[in-house]
Amino acid sequence: MTVVGVLHPGSMGAAVAAQAGVNGAEVLWCPAGRSSATKERAQRHGLTTASDLGELTERADVILSICPPAYAEDVAVEVSAHSFTGIYVDGNAISPASMARVHAVVSRTGATVVDGSLIGSPPSAPKSTRLYLSGPADALTPVASLFTGTAVQAHSLPGGIGRASALKLSYSSYQKASRVLAAVAYALAKDYGVEGELLDISQGRTTNYLAETAYIPKVAARSWRWGPEMGEVADALREAGLPTDLAEASAAVMSRWDDLRDSSLSTPEALAQLHDSPDDEPG
Repeated sequence: MTVVGVLHPGSMGAAVAAQAGVNGAEVLWCPAGRSSATKERAQRHGLTTASDLGELTERADVILSICPPAYAEDVAVEVSAHSFTGIYVDGNAISPASMARVHAVVSRTGATVVDGSLIGSPPSAPKSTRLYLSGPADALTPVASLFTGTAVQAHSLPGGIGRASALKLSYSSYQKASRVLAAVAYALAKDYGVEGELLDISQGRTTNYLAETAYIPKVAARSWRWGPEMGEVADALREAGLPTDLAEASAAVMSRWDDLRDSSLSTPEALAQLHDSPDDEPG
């Protein structure tokens, strides 16, 4: 029987770990310092209590770190203090640089580190979650096999540590920022009594902007006039007492395309213009 340790069973962590249990793995968790809500959640998902982190790291073949990103490196340090030598999967929404630090800390004790990213809602009978994995090839297969036939769909990525984390943050940068931007847009519309019309306009769309990669060069070519429009948006938000940060940031990003007025570029060429130029780097 494969033994899986989960740190820590929040709504996502507990649900993912429970899917490993569907395939017969024993799933351990450590209740020390955890809330009553976490304890109830672990019990509901059928997780097995370990007396402490030492027992969990000693018994586990695989450890899943699924916690708020601010704590990912602290959890890695705690695990490394117990000389864990199995497979350590960091499934947190952290940057490739943060993931590299986690790898450096945990691998010191002989553990094999896998970079993981979870996309979607916590897995359940009606919902599936994608788990992307990158790192040592010989470690990806046993991790993916934990979830074969479950509501967690494991996908291995070529390349090393950092690929899965980059994918997660690439997606999050759009998905989460767009949710916040929608809230600001509706707050402004509501102040002027036009939220119903805004909803009607929005419901006329059938695709996701993130899927429309061919449109990116058009955005670049039109940014010379879209940027000032976002400045007007910022003014309207300011007058309504709403946050202007996202509008101002959008205008700042568009300014990187100022020289591309009405140009015809490929998507890779347009994206390349978003990177810092050598003149922008600190001396």
